[in-house]
Amino acid sequence: MALLYPRWSKKMIIQNVIVCDEDGERKLDVRIENGVVTEIASGLSGGEVIDAQGAYLLPSLVDTNIRLQDSTLNAKNIKIISDEAMLGGVGHIVLNADSNPAIDNEIVLEFAQNGLHNLSGAKVDLMLNSLKEDATLSNIAILLKKGVVAPYMSTIAKNDIAIKIAEYVQMYKVTLFCKAEDNSLIKSGVMLDGTVSSKLGLAGIPNLSEVLHVSRMIEIARHFKIKILFKAIASPRSVSLINQAKKDGVDVSCEVSLHHLLKSDKECNEFNTTAKLDPPLASYADMLELQNALKNSQIDCLTTLHQPSSPVNKEVAFYDAAYGCEALSDALPLYYTKLVSSGLISMTQLIKLTVSNPAKSIGLHKGKIQIGTKADLILFNPKMTKFVQNTQSLYNGEELNGEVIQIKI
Repeated sequence: MALLYPRWSKKMIIQNVIVCDEDGERKLDVRIENGVVTEIASGLSGGEVIDAQGAYLLPSLVDTNIRLQDSTLNAKNIKIISDEAMLGGVGHIVLNADSNPAIDNEIVLEFAQNGLHNLSGAKVDLMLNSLKEDATLSNIAILLKKGVVAPYMSTIAKNDIAIKIAEYVQMYKVTLFCKAEDNSLIKSGVMLDGTVSSKLGLAGIPNLSEVLHVSRMIEIARHFKIKILFKAIASPRSVSLINQAKKDGVDVSCEVSLHHLLKSDKECNEFNTTAKLDPPLASYADMLELQNALKNSQIDCLTTLHQPSSPVNKEVAFYDAAYGCEALSDALPLYYTKLVSSGLISMTQLIKLTVSNPAKSIGLHKGKIQIGTKADLILFNPKMTKFVQNTQSLYNGEELNGEVIQIKI
């Protein structure tokens, strides 16, 4: 089945499809009318019919850690990222607030919101940067009231500022998106501090940069009884601390990027700037531990950690290169090939990690395909193959299983 259906029609039946959501897999037919699922059963007929030939029907993915080209906030870049997301089966993204300009005041927020109109691709939401450039507090209350979905905070914030942010989070009952990092330890580092960085003669960032501040923010979450989603965790020790806190009743959760599960700091050899990520790729041993954490359901959300850069900012000396790599347009084939086909997790678990849990962090309920729900769905054929053709991808040249063949928002 090679035909690409760019949109669902107003009335149609999808036959011979594997319906897969957070509740499991079942082979059924699905009727969609005016963008809503109206019937799920065997042997449906009438109206336009698509024979899915055993493809998956999935909820569109949600990714809450996406950056724009060169982190530059403008309408053109927002449209590009919205369209690109749909190619990878991602129907809803949240832009990282740490952009240029940063979403830390009403003027920038209004500017960003103007770029959200008339998008034909994925739905785009915004988070706010709780810290201004001078590390003082932004007007969190106003920005939340004006439509951002979550506050974002780097732990470079001092304790008094972090506590004020926690009080706002408590007041508005939102999830705090938290990046755990130590300002004094990340200033000169460009990759993980370890054997590979020593070999390359590059300044390293120690694991403690993250772990210390995960610990600190867990205690703040415990004290104020707030929700925290730790963004793009790279250290297995951090995952362990977060999961112990969960057992203690603290409402914290853990996001890990696909790259930190699959790639190690060895990718930085030969000064490969595509592997210069923030947070830095972990050691090979830690990468394997992160995979075990995924198997053991200790990771709550996955992200492509998509951060595209112009060649002028990437094809330079490693120390000067911009952080980030690209993965958004290949998101679902990457997840399926690297995590599901490899046996690390099931397709149902993938939906929880890439739809249900990320959506929950921004106050939405997604991840189920049932009668009466909006057809925010994608048709995914696991039998098709594709090659990654992107020099800014860590998977460039690799063959992937599966392709998005129909999308709808």
